[in-house]
Amino acid sequence: MKPSISVITLGVDDLERSLKFYKDGLGLPTKGIEGQEFEHGAVAFFDLHLGLKLAIWQRKDIAHDTGINVTPISPIEFTIGHNVGSKDEVDRVMEQARLAGAHITVPAHDTFWGGYSGYFQDPDSHIWEIVWNPAWESSEQ
Repeated sequence: MKPSISVITLGVDDLERSLKFYKDGLGLPTKGIEGQEFEHGAVAFFDLHLGLKLAIWQRKDIAHDTGINVTPISPIEFTIGHNVGSKDEVDRVMEQARLAGAHITVPAHDTFWGGYSGYFQDPDSHIWEIVWNPAWESSEQ
């Protein structure tokens, strides 16, 4: 297997609500909901960078497609990290997420390892870490 990922799909309960959060609230580019003509097919894709896409798909449809029952949500199964180029940018993205309706779980702060980060949850409880790591160069710089 090549060390690459092309799509990260988040299971959501309300596709329209999540589309609004990611498109209007966070400003991620998308064509909107596609595949509505197919049973269990409605999905939205967001273009990130270097060919990576974020998808949102209803949990019940993922369950149908994978043959796995819907289970209770556990938001600590994984986090999504968004590295930025400065502490100020961490603060700006955290505020943008808050205004979009995110739940701030940990406000932006200096970390024990020398960086600066904060955490928020999207409307479906997925955890995002917005982080500035002085040891990494952001590809957005």
